[in-house]
Amino acid sequence: MAVLKPLLAKPWIWSFLGALLVWLATIVFTGGYGAGGMVTAALSLAVFTVIVGVGQMFVITLGPGNVDLSLPANIGLASAVAMKVMDGNDSMIAVGLLAALATGVAIGAANYLLIWALRIPPIIATLSASFIIQSIDISYGRGLQIKPPPGFADFANWQVLGIPVLAILTVLFTIGAAIALQRMIYGRSVLAIGQNIRAAWLAGVNVGRIRFLTYTLSGALGGIDGALLAGYFRGANVDIGNEYLLASIAVVVIGGTSVAGGKANVPGVWGAALFLVLLLTMLNTFGVSAGVRLLLTGLIIVGVITAAGGQKALR
Repeated sequence: MAVLKPLLAKPWIWSFLGALLVWLATIVFTGGYGAGGMVTAALSLAVFTVIVGVGQMFVITLGPGNVDLSLPANIGLASAVAMKVMDGNDSMIAVGLLAALATGVAIGAANYLLIWALRIPPIIATLSASFIIQSIDISYGRGLQIKPPPGFADFANWQVLGIPVLAILTVLFTIGAAIALQRMIYGRSVLAIGQNIRAAWLAGVNVGRIRFLTYTLSGALGGIDGALLAGYFRGANVDIGNEYLLASIAVVVIGGTSVAGGKANVPGVWGAALFLVLLLTMLNTFGVSAGVRLLLTGLIIVGVITAAGGQKALR
């Protein structure tokens, strides 16, 4: 018990425990049928939430009021841009990915410029930007029937020993994000700004530059996520990113990152993403209706946040 106590004190462990309990409840209900396939599917789908969740985590860590609400529109537009540039041609995969990345970078940079130039709260700036992006996406991508190149679609669905390759690459990416957060000047500056923006400025941190880079990073990850989603689901559509608004925020908070800023938790994003995907799988398996599913999801999320000390973080 003495060994477990320090582990249980870590906020991120609760998200993994929640995911494990949901998985166990589901396989008990199914009599163990499809247990391995459920894990594979959860890893495949969690990847997309983790990618945007990491970007959202950096933004939220900047302090109260910082959040990127443009991610769903960003994902939708980037997916359409990627598919149109690739045009079903394997030789254009790299160019399409770069186009999606550039789209996300431009959106992220525009978000911060709105915040900086108009002096408006990030929640208003990014929400306003999302409406503009959606309008562009509707005119650009509505009715888009282009399928991803076969090689790209195969890569997005590629598995090794039942483990999605995208999940392996995303784990490597999140390790890099954790190192950047704790060991690099940029990451430490993000934490310092979130803890006390004035103190960070007095200590010589270029607050404006760090905030610009953070919103641009979130936009870039949204752009890449859009391209990968289009490859995984074998096509782009305007609504492809809709579920990632609340999901990207939920995985950050459930994973142990403080919404008050200054404290981030990269491993918790993975645990929370797996928890949310497995929770949806469990409720679908139980035959729960959509309305009850949303209610139970909300109640369980509140319970996990409370167990992880979320009440303290929200004060």
